[in-house]
Formats: sequence, C-alpha cells, structure tokens
Amino acid sequence: MEQNALPEKMTAVAISEPGGPMVLKPEQRAVPRPGPGEILLRVRAAGINRPDVLQRKGAYPPPPDASDLPGLEAAGEVAAIGESVKRWQVGDRVTALTPGGGYAEFCVVHETNALPVPHGFTFTEAAAVPETYFTVWHNVFQRGGLREGETLLVHGGSSGIGTTAIQLAAALGSKVIATAGSAEKCAACAALGAVRAINYREEDFVAAVKEETDGRGADVILDMIGGDYVDRNYSAAAMDGRIVQIAFLNGAKATADFSKLMMKRLTHTGSTLRPRSVAFKARIATDLEAHVWPLFAARKIAPVMDMIYPLHEAWRAHERMEEGAHIGKIVLDVS
Repeated sequence: MEQNALPEKMTAVAISEPGGPMVLKPEQRAVPRPGPGEILLRVRAAGINRPDVLQRKGAYPPPPDASDLPGLEAAGEVAAIGESVKRWQVGDRVTALTPGGGYAEFCVVHETNALPVPHGFTFTEAAAVPETYFTVWHNVFQRGGLREGETLLVHGGSSGIGTTAIQLAAALGSKVIATAGSAEKCAACAALGAVRAINYREEDFVAAVKEETDGRGADVILDMIGGDYVDRNYSAAAMDGRIVQIAFLNGAKATADFSKLMMKRLTHTGSTLRPRSVAFKARIATDLEAHVWPLFAARKIAPVMDMIYPLHEAWRAHERMEEGAHIGKIVLDVS
C-alpha cells in the first residue's frame, strides 16, 4: 500500500463504557497518521492481554498520549512511515509493542518498538509475541537477573506470560518450576520445559519447590498473583532470591513476615510496562532481537496459541480470558 493511498476510515473495536465484555463495540474511526519516528501498521492480528481487560473495566486507563482503543501488541505490514523513520519501509512485515490501539485495522507505533516478524511466523503468531516477551525479558532477566543454572518459579505457568517465561528460561539454561490450576495446564507447562508443574489446588507450592530444589528454594520468582502469595514466595525463595511482581490477581495488599526478607537477603521488586518511555521499550526490543529472535528462527521457542477470534468478536476473546481456561495466547484476526 502506498502512503498516499491510505483509506480515510477503518474498523476499530472501542470500549463504549466501562463494563463487561459486551461493551467492546466495533465502530468506524479515522485512520491515524504517523508522526515523526512513527510507522503506521496495517494490522493483521492483535494480541489479547489482561491489561486490556482491566482497561475495559475502567481500572487501567491508557497513558495521556496513547490511543483510547485497547490492544498492546499487533502484527502486520507497514502501511506508511513518518518523518525521520530509518529502519522500516512500506510493505515490511513487523510485530510491535503498542501503547494502545491494537484492536483496529490500522495502528501507529514508534519504529523502535517494532521488530521484524520472526522467520516462518504467521501474523497471528507474531502478534502473540511482543507484550509477553517484552514483559518477561525485562522482569525475569533484567530485574530478576536470572542466570544460567538458576531456578525460576513461575506462577500462572499456563498464561501467556507463564508459557513465555517457561520456554525462554528453559531455552537459556535455567531450571523452571511452574504453578497452574489443573492437570491439563500442568501438563502444558511440563511440555514447554518446566521440570515440575505444581497444581496449586492440590499441592503446597512452597513445599514442592523446596522438595524440587533439595531445600534450597527458587532463585527468581515471577509472580502475578499477589495476596497471600507474597509471604509464601518469601518462604519458597532461596538465599539472595529475587521476587518480581507483575500483577495482583489475588489483591495488592498482603500480610507478610518481612524477617524472611532480611534473613534471606531477598529482593522484592516489580514493574509495569505500558507507562514506560519509547526509549526504554526500544532498549528491550534491541535485547530481544539479539537474544530471542535467533531462538524463534531456530524454532526452539514459539508462542503458545490458545484461540483466535475475528476482530468484531473481541468480546468473545475477553470472555475466554476471564474464564481462565486458556493455555497460552488469545489473538484477534484483523485481516
């Protein structure tokens, strides 16, 4: 598509009001135009993420300069480029981390937050990559400092984040233990490389981690649960362990024995990705292209795909996520 042949209007899925999945409504919007350093993506697929659900409910407003449309990752072709764009040309196939706006036929992203579609990947696979891989790389490897030979405990192992963390840590030489809520989900975690998958409904993960590590505990814990898991993570962590918090599905307030933090010399940190600067995300993109894209090319790792829905049925995708039965990524087909 030539830059001067862009349509005036596009179909997008907007949040008509805070509420349940049915507030996601297709509507006509003006096609955005890229500014300096930005590219316009002709979206072919967009990933579904839990922050989209929170935004739909009115609990996670977009940053002031971001689109009000949900959608934090998308893949497709470059349809137009803004001034001073250096890397991309019209027609290039890219996948991108977006500040919002992915639930649409066109989306604007900064060129440095886009990466080439991995070799052999479909657009739906490529759209399942950015949000989880940017998140896992920053939190597990940069903030958590996971090193080869160390043990990683991943809570929510069958989620998009969890399946990403298991594969990536295992591929880079770490021992991975995961928690999940059913035998089917535990089997999926094991198939992806977890040496032990703990059904948290039937087994105490603290005792299981201690057993699997000969009493040592996990070096890094990736937690999206919060609540009573905070204190239990302190018990499950090894000396000098690092706990990285990325969400609070069981609540953001907890009672914990902080003497464990002192006695074990633990680090408890956390982060959110969406509000971070374009430059910060660009640095993560550079690391991913250097360290993770070769693993994609060799097909040593790949996104785990759960369900694909058409754009106008985004509400069904949100229902699927909130039901909690999914394993891996839920994606919208926009093509």
